[in-house]
Amino acid sequence: MAAAADRTLLARVQRAGADAGLDALGVTDVSPFVEERHAISERKAAGLHAGMWFTYGRPERSTTPAAILPGARSVVVCARTYRPPDERGAPDDAPLAGVRGSVAAYVATDAYGALREGLERVSEVLHASGFEAVAVYDDNRLVDRAAAARAGLGWLGRNTMLLSRELGSWTVLGSVVTTAELPIPGEVEPDGCGTCRRCQVACPTGALDTAGVLDANRCLAWLIQAPGAFPTEFRVALGDRLYGCDDCQVVCPFNDPATGTSESRRVAVSLGNARAARSSYVDVVEVLRMTDDALMATFGHWYIPRRRPEYLRRNALVVLGNVGDPDSAATQDVLCRSLASPSAVVAGHAVWAARRLGREDLVDRARAEGLGEHDPDGLVAGELASVVQPRRVGG
Repeated sequence: MAAAADRTLLARVQRAGADAGLDALGVTDVSPFVEERHAISERKAAGLHAGMWFTYGRPERSTTPAAILPGARSVVVCARTYRPPDERGAPDDAPLAGVRGSVAAYVATDAYGALREGLERVSEVLHASGFEAVAVYDDNRLVDRAAAARAGLGWLGRNTMLLSRELGSWTVLGSVVTTAELPIPGEVEPDGCGTCRRCQVACPTGALDTAGVLDANRCLAWLIQAPGAFPTEFRVALGDRLYGCDDCQVVCPFNDPATGTSESRRVAVSLGNARAARSSYVDVVEVLRMTDDALMATFGHWYIPRRRPEYLRRNALVVLGNVGDPDSAATQDVLCRSLASPSAVVAGHAVWAARRLGREDLVDRARAEGLGEHDPDGLVAGELASVVQPRRVGG
């Protein structure tokens, strides 16, 4: 009778999740993720975490689901899809007056908000049946991709994302840890990457190795969110990316809308097409003109290092240097504003952007006006001492 009751409860949980818009739901037990904990420790020891706290901060906690809720017996793992770049319209659909900075697909809409609603509905069903339940999403209490793989929602692909034959990787993940002991309805999905290496080839900085291990020191999506100066060796590779990088997902055959998700129907997707597909944009000139309060009101739902707007401006200046028009009045205006910024992070990256655009004259003018006076860590001095190869405009 208990087993039958559990199956009935699982059916109600599945129905609630589907009604709330969740695209996949699986169940696993609360046993520790031993292999994942070992892998995290190895990668951290090798320096591949690049100071990233998420997951790496307390792996003994994030790999122990039972630590989230006393008496926990099951983890209900849920996935919610979001629209990939090629389904959000072509770039010309919404022309911008300034300079385009591309934005990762998962922040183009409130994907986590929709996921949260689904997790809440699942939790309500469990609570109504007399069980405790705690929703976990987008935080470091649980290795969510590993939990999803163990719950049968997909496998961990070579691009480190959870891949599903049905959904691809355009999903956000969350879990409900509960004291209910639910039956496990599915099996672990076998690795479907095979010999495919497209994500490795597509990565603009070579951050992925043959085993699907990510070197965060080279990952643009992480570097955009890391504090400090943006590494000079990856600034050109950043291109027009203001926030996030989707390249390793766009080129994945399981995300190819032209072929579906069947392995037998895979066709090549060029990196050029992948980059052209990104179609969520922000005007970086406006980012550089906005006040701190306006920036946080508009983009505060993004992860901005230490909640300091100077880091969003830092990213915007690198993008400006890569794709801006050096002769544009708007470009010159925001460069001059940024060179005069009391933030060494902003002023230092403005030096790089100006030189990348061949506007040494703006740097010279700023020097005459006191550039570098606010430079406690020598960041501006370091940028002034560096050699920057001007970009070939139009090339």
